[in-house]
Amino acid sequence: QLQLVESGGGLVQPGGSLRLSCAASDLTLDGYAIGWFRQAPGKEREGVSCISNIDGKTSFADSVKGRFTISRDNAKNTVSLQMNSLKPEDTAVYYCSAEWIGFKAVQSRCVMTAQGYTYWGQGIQVTVSS
Repeated sequence: QLQLVESGGGLVQPGGSLRLSCAASDLTLDGYAIGWFRQAPGKEREGVSCISNIDGKTSFADSVKGRFTISRDNAKNTVSLQMNSLKPEDTAVYYCSAEWIGFKAVQSRCVMTAQGYTYWGQGIQVTVSS
């Protein structure tokens, strides 16, 4: 059973940066597509970014394009979400998610819908406020 743990959240002023990390306990993240989602109070969970299982294809929500980047560190078995130029509307609980896809090139993909992921972390709070 893949277990995911998010870290790096907290309080930051508008315009600031945070780096979220998603780590897996016991199992490698190789072969998994990884997604980052967020949920603000009173709102539905929305996709923020994802990275494919083997070739590093990425996708971003329009609201974060140009400000957020996503990357894998295979040596550390983590996936990071670098968030720059943060805005108050980025305030939410952020979740890391994973879905097993495999290692075949033709299967390389990631999706920005929550239904596409089986494994989820507990979430971490990000608050952007002055």
